[in-house]
Amino acid sequence: MSQDQSQSSYCASITADIEAHLKQSITLKPPLSVFEPMYHLVFSAPPNSAPALCVAACELVGGRRSQAIEAASALQLMHAASFTHEHLLLTDRPNSKPMVHHAYGPNIELLIPDAIVPFGCELLARSDDPAQNDSDRVLRVIVEITRAIGSRGIIGAQYQEKVISRSSRGDEANDDDDQWIDYTCRKKEDGLHACAAACGAILGGANEEEIETLRKFGLYVGMIEGYSIRIGRNGKELERVVEELRDLALKELEHLKGRKVEAISSFILGL
Repeated sequence: MSQDQSQSSYCASITADIEAHLKQSITLKPPLSVFEPMYHLVFSAPPNSAPALCVAACELVGGRRSQAIEAASALQLMHAASFTHEHLLLTDRPNSKPMVHHAYGPNIELLIPDAIVPFGCELLARSDDPAQNDSDRVLRVIVEITRAIGSRGIIGAQYQEKVISRSSRGDEANDDDDQWIDYTCRKKEDGLHACAAACGAILGGANEEEIETLRKFGLYVGMIEGYSIRIGRNGKELERVVEELRDLALKELEHLKGRKVEAISSFILGL
């Protein structure tokens, strides 16, 4: 097996563990009118590398996968809730939003994510183990994740997208487009991935310098994903941007002396 295949298998194994954990956590039970659409919306959301990055960061700094699996699962839940709300079947949706299959009506898809988000926080709170003396770490991670998803993070960016979409409807692209893309990337994909990497490091027992280094690394991973979504996965402009961001991310990993960074580097080398 080549090094690239080994690194790809590493990411796939983390993703499989997160999915298995979520399937154990979200069972089909009464009331089915709530848990059935909740199950569907969580597992029909498109792939996102932030949850796996959380686990990879934890393992990089010497932690165990089990220490980060709840946080990674919570991140996947937040991503699914955000994706569902962003793709509601509405008449005034931004033109750039792709159409997705809707198994449920807009009322259900509006309501159920409001159950998914607090369930993610519940998973995190339940992971607090007094015997491990990790309460401070778990509390810090709850704050990190709720901040990344809330009004200063993804929700704030979604609101700005809505405002800009309405104001620019029918207009030609203008000089503000680049600033808009940068803002939404930083608040959405960038912020979620930065949060994920920092949370994994926190739970793995990293020092503050390592936490902030991995936060920056996660930011660049998210920027690559965000720009790929908004610019499109083809074109010289995207290639240039991705190459610059990869270089910046790899430079951050250089600060983690003594750590085996090969596995986590697959999050940028595979993009």
